[in-house]
Amino acid sequence: MRLTPRDATFNHRTLISRLPFRARLAVSFAGLFLLVGSALLASVVALARYGTAQKVQGMAIAHVDAPFDGAPYGPTTPAQSAVGQNAASGEALVQKIDQTVQAVQNTALREMVLWSGVALVVLAVVAGVLGWRLAGRALRPVAAITGAARQISQENLHQRLSLTGPDDELHRLADTFDTMLDRLEKSFESQRRFVANASHELKTPLAVQRTCLQVGFADPLPGDLADVRDDVLAANYEAERLINALLLLARSDRGLDETEPVDLVATARIVAAESTPLASKNKVRVSLDADANAPLVVPGDPVLVRHLLTNLTRNAIQYNRPGGRVRIRLDTAAATATVTNTGPIVAPEKIPDLFEPFRRHGPDRTATTGHGLGLSIARSIAEAHGAELTARAGEEGGLVLTVRFAP
Repeated sequence: MRLTPRDATFNHRTLISRLPFRARLAVSFAGLFLLVGSALLASVVALARYGTAQKVQGMAIAHVDAPFDGAPYGPTTPAQSAVGQNAASGEALVQKIDQTVQAVQNTALREMVLWSGVALVVLAVVAGVLGWRLAGRALRPVAAITGAARQISQENLHQRLSLTGPDDELHRLADTFDTMLDRLEKSFESQRRFVANASHELKTPLAVQRTCLQVGFADPLPGDLADVRDDVLAANYEAERLINALLLLARSDRGLDETEPVDLVATARIVAAESTPLASKNKVRVSLDADANAPLVVPGDPVLVRHLLTNLTRNAIQYNRPGGRVRIRLDTAAATATVTNTGPIVAPEKIPDLFEPFRRHGPDRTATTGHGLGLSIARSIAEAHGAELTARAGEEGGLVLTVRFAP
């Protein structure tokens, strides 16, 4: 396959664009020095060749046209008289002198070009090294800004860059970043206040409503009213579950206030035991694969970690087939928790949509309950713990959900 000039240019630009900014600056310095040096060298060679040619031509004209006069050099010898009388011999001598001068000129120019080119390449490399160091010094404030920005998270938004120095572009960039952090801090504080208030303002009326229904419509009741009561209580229960899920999602999104060691093996046993009624209802078998002698302890919030495994397990049970199975596997060496089910086949391109709030797969996912928040909450909790939640389609259907905690 032959590359066209356009492809070669594209590959060249792609290669340069992949270099770090500091390396591109150094290469630019070296390339600019090499370009300017080459132009300077070419100009010097051209002017030197032209100047020496003019000098040699002037010397030849003076030598040929000037009448021979041996008086200034003393008495004329017989040999000199013979040379002066032999014009052909004089012309041959002049041509030989011209050829010699031309050869010396060409040799001098060739040597000058050779060693000037070597010196130019060496100096271009030196310019690149110096450009690398100068670029590093120039980008040092940017590196400081990057390091500070990495340390600032939603848990320490009160920190600021507070860059000192002259009022230049970097200083204005740092000031703009600090202003953005001010707005983010206010936004997170507003979200925390909303979560705290909504937790009370939304859940309390539902609890009161449920209590009133249970007391006001206590048995015995006519059959019609009993059915209405059960429907209203079921709707109340679902609304409370939805509110709890939304509040849990908001809580996990704002990060962790504090952490403590959490034993994933013990937590997984509790989750597996609590999921038994739902698994029996859906005719699904849940198994736990964990080494009791190799505990897997991670830093985190015990309540949120429990919700993480619970949501993954409930999702695997609900979106399964009758007679299917759910396997919870903990790998201490890799610090991973994997939940696998035998549900319907899921297209790989549909998997990212499953992590969006209120998004569920098409009709091939047979669950009739749930709000489509389980995997969204699980991913949010995983991110709050610095873990990574990934999903892939099973070879025989279903999903393989893996949470990889930081070692």
